[in-house]
This record gives sequence, structure tokens and C-alpha cells, in this order.
Amino acid sequence: MTVYGYWRCSTTEQDQQRQVLALKQAGCDEILGDKITGTSDWSSRPQLQQCLNLIEAGDTLVISELSRLSRSFMGMVNQVSDLLERGIHIKTLDGRLDTTAMPAEITMLIISILGYAASQELDQIKTRTLEGRAVAKARGVKFGRKRTYTSFQADEVVRKHNDGNGMGTIAKSVGMSRSMVQRILREHKQNQLLVA
Repeated sequence: MTVYGYWRCSTTEQDQQRQVLALKQAGCDEILGDKITGTSDWSSRPQLQQCLNLIEAGDTLVISELSRLSRSFMGMVNQVSDLLERGIHIKTLDGRLDTTAMPAEITMLIISILGYAASQELDQIKTRTLEGRAVAKARGVKFGRKRTYTSFQADEVVRKHNDGNGMGTIAKSVGMSRSMVQRILREHKQNQLLVA
């Protein structure tokens, strides 16, 4: 009976060390992990795939919390069901789940409830993020990369376009790419619509 630990961090800025240390302290024989979003499919997680190929009936998969497997309610239920059908136990370090000590029916009920809670939490995070961005935007906060051209260059692009020059000609004459010229003209058009 082998105990496998799996960690997942959503971004490269997040640090997996806390999860790895907790998995070591939990006595995991093998520890694998991926830096990828929780909404991604299991098939796009190479280390999880390796873990699923190694793990056998009677083994235990230890994770810090269920959201490390999936943030999607249906994804969570389907994935955990698959593991349980294969005879694999699941244990979370947050103490919410330990299938080694409970009947399968109760396990599935608990997983459904916890999966739904994880899904709701993700929806709340998305909503708060969108609301925060809207408030910041209303205060004048700019998102995205800073402009890489001057107002003079933008005026020159618009003037040359109004004179009937083509995109390629304009791009060469002002030293920009065609896509940048198109972007400037698109922004100019949007600004004209806002003024009108």
C-alpha cells in the first residue's frame, strides 16, 4: 500500500513548498505536482497523469484540499468517483475527507457537498474579481500594457489614414507594425464614437 501525495498551484507566482512540506509530514511515499489552474482538465496535468498511472487499488492519494484536484463541481465528483471505483483511497490534509475510514455512499455524499462548495467559492472569487476591476476602471485605473507609441505618432497614423494611405504604407512611414497601426485606428474610431 503506497501513499501518493499530489500538490497543485494555480500560477507560477504561487509557491508549492507549503503543500509539499505538509505532504511529507503526512508520510507520503511519492509526491508529485503541477503548476496549472484548477479548472484545467486532468489530462493536461502531466504529473497527475503519472500519479494516476502509478497508483493502484488499496493505495491512498493525499492532497491538501479537494480544490487541488478540481474547482469544477462535476469534474470533482467524476474524478473522485473514478478513483474510488478503482479502489483508491483519498485523504485531504484539511481533515474534510478520509475515505479509508468510511463507506463509499457516505464518501460520495461528502464529496458532492465539498465539490459544490469549492465550485461556489470559485464563482465568488470570479465575481469579486470582476467587481473589483469594474470599480478600479471607474476610478481611472488602466489595465494591460502601457502604450508603446506617442500621441504624435497616433495623430500621424490617423492623418495618413485619412489621406488615403494603406496600412502597409502607414506602418513603414511611421516605423510601426501593421497590427499597431490597426490598433491605433481602432482606438481612434472608438474614441470618435464615444465623443459623438
